[in-house]
Amino acid sequence: RLSGKEHSVFTGVAIVHCRSKDNQLETEVTDFYEETKVKFSDLSEELLWEYIHSGEPMDKAGGYGIQALGGMLVEYVHGDFLNVVGFPLNHFCKKLAELYYPPPKHNIQHKKYDSIPSVDTFENLSDGESESSNFTEQKGASKLDSGGMYSSGAIYNSENSSSVRTGFMVPLENQNGVSKSAAKLPPKIIDLMDGFRASKALFVASKLKIFDHLKDKGPLKAVDIANEVGASVCGTERLLDACAALGLLEKTPQGYSNTDSANTYLTSDSEYSLHGYIIHSNDHLWPLFTNLESAVTEGSRQNHRAFGKKAEDLFKDYYHSQEVKQRFMAAMHSIAHLTARDVATAFDLSQFKSACDLGGCTGALAHELVQIYPNLKVTVFDLPEVIANTSYFQPSGQHTAPVTFISGDFFKDNLPEADLYILSRVLHDWPDEKVHVLLSKISAVCKPGNALLVAEIVLDEQKTHPPRAVLQSLSMTEGKQRSGSEYNQLLEKYGFTNVQTKITGNLLDAVLGFRK
Repeated sequence: RLSGKEHSVFTGVAIVHCRSKDNQLETEVTDFYEETKVKFSDLSEELLWEYIHSGEPMDKAGGYGIQALGGMLVEYVHGDFLNVVGFPLNHFCKKLAELYYPPPKHNIQHKKYDSIPSVDTFENLSDGESESSNFTEQKGASKLDSGGMYSSGAIYNSENSSSVRTGFMVPLENQNGVSKSAAKLPPKIIDLMDGFRASKALFVASKLKIFDHLKDKGPLKAVDIANEVGASVCGTERLLDACAALGLLEKTPQGYSNTDSANTYLTSDSEYSLHGYIIHSNDHLWPLFTNLESAVTEGSRQNHRAFGKKAEDLFKDYYHSQEVKQRFMAAMHSIAHLTARDVATAFDLSQFKSACDLGGCTGALAHELVQIYPNLKVTVFDLPEVIANTSYFQPSGQHTAPVTFISGDFFKDNLPEADLYILSRVLHDWPDEKVHVLLSKISAVCKPGNALLVAEIVLDEQKTHPPRAVLQSLSMTEGKQRSGSEYNQLLEKYGFTNVQTKITGNLLDAVLGFRK
């Protein structure tokens, strides 16, 4: 049941008196004993009912909290949480209201049965009556009836019961007696409005290494985590609650702990860590998107506003500072490592004896290739500043196949010979004239029958999907994202035929073309 601005839902035990007469079943709720109270945030009735009608189960709301409809839907659960696990909100809230404040006896509609039906749970008592289940707010809800109860369902206290009862909502009606409801705001729009809050919560938690501090540890209290990260207790607790609400942490009476996903992807030293890319998103992409309005109106990237530097100067900074270089390479390694297997297996590359990953950075894709194709010799070709810093990212183990690293600038220097050339997350970064220089060089050294493998996000032909790639283009340099047909045309322009595209379902797709 909902109680106006209190926005609470209760579970408990309903005492229902059932009797039959002349093959008719009559039910009467005589009392309700509260066991669990779920306190909703102070949302508007429209927003709250929008979520209730969605049918999300209560374990998503009360168990870990969710970010929905403008904020945290559930503030707390008092009592036994197991009482509300799995209850669908859309059915649960409406039926509980009906049970808790039943219609007057003279309004009860009797049903005739050939035999008395079995009743498994009290939820089934009113499954046949749909009209009384559609509750919305009724105006003028402050008049008391002769029994001391608010006629439209306001709160009252009974001398013979310890429970606090709350009435139910009834449909709004217009002058013609036709039910109407307020316009519903789509939850997706609310999610988009508030999405930046969730992103920033993840960024700050990663920046403070919250997930690192909780790795391989039992639950920790907010005060202990605050001391470890050097932050205020109140601010840390709010951040931890937000992370729990987003499903990144688990919160129990004993404290906070990492979820399995957090241990796998959010700790800085895990094999498939996204920590580096998250920090890159916070330090580099967030400031750019803060100036998105200027980028759209001016048609240019906003590095000068965000960082006080031009794009080319900013790129140089990545390699002049050891700390910045390490952070940037960690960001690139995060995506490369997560996507390497899907890119390497998108096509059968067993026919090739040698490969050269141009701009291969830490060698994440190269190492995956030599694991899948043991007879393939792979060379990573990247700037000297990058090659000098790759040792930190190399996999360990007895059976790790060797990868060769060669330093050079693929725009200026001669390219190593190979049967297969690879460009992973390279083409989208550069303007057309730079792309022309690079593809011309590859085409010139690529022998007939050899190939070029491109790993990028491939747009659909309408260029509206996947959304992540479309949004990414808002902060790009002079480069651009391309569709499958555009990559086909681009590679054919430089002498590659039989161009094939594979959508991997991962963060990167694959395009393969053979030199004619």
